[in-house]
Amino acid sequence: MELEIIVAVGLLIGLSAILYSSVGHGGGSGYLAVMALFSVTTEVMRPTALVLNIAVAAIGFAAFYRRGAFSWRVLWPFAVTAVPMAFVGGLIHVPGVVYKPLLAAVLIYSAGYLFWPKADPADDPGMRPPVLPALAIGAFVGLLSGVTGIGGGIFLSPILLFRRWADTKTTAGVAAAFILLNSASGLAGQLQLLDSIPLDAIAVWVPLAVLGGFLGSRYGSRTPRNIHIQRLLGVVLLVAAGKMLLTIGD
Repeated sequence: MELEIIVAVGLLIGLSAILYSSVGHGGGSGYLAVMALFSVTTEVMRPTALVLNIAVAAIGFAAFYRRGAFSWRVLWPFAVTAVPMAFVGGLIHVPGVVYKPLLAAVLIYSAGYLFWPKADPADDPGMRPPVLPALAIGAFVGLLSGVTGIGGGIFLSPILLFRRWADTKTTAGVAAAFILLNSASGLAGQLQLLDSIPLDAIAVWVPLAVLGGFLGSRYGSRTPRNIHIQRLLGVVLLVAAGKMLLTIGD
């Protein structure tokens, strides 16, 4: 991979990390979108996105946890099924002709999440997700996370907010922990793909993602989210989704 491309991708990854970590997300869909725009192969995209997810989600979780924006009681029923299913998803080999439209669907969904306002935050601090639905949701999101290379926070967050199972800040902290666990599990299932990650690129991308994660989580744990920046990122996701669909046969 040429140095100019590595640097360009790295800068966009850092920007994605800032935006996503400000709401407790690892940024997996953003990193995949950036790599898709630069025609990175699917074999490289999946494990690389998970590595970046782990770095950024860990920073985000620490930031929100320190601010008291986290709840084990909200997290555990989702995580207990999501983590093993993320490992299973990581083991599944997905050919490009299947992976590209699947990823495009995830990116389009993620863009929708960024474009439209969310439900009002929960006003009952004692409200918790019912266990059985949470177990089912966790299993599905975990499997999808391992297959695509995302952490799943982009799916969990709107569910928590829409169902009023957590307030905005707690949702961010729970999503960060959920992403961290899923990404680590999904990466464990993809160990055979680690050799495909370009070391010269990852040596640039990880520090930029970490810096972005630090800045974004520090900002997001203290201030409200910026809807205009989120919508700009949504446009990038849609463009990347379009490219995925146009290159299915390549």
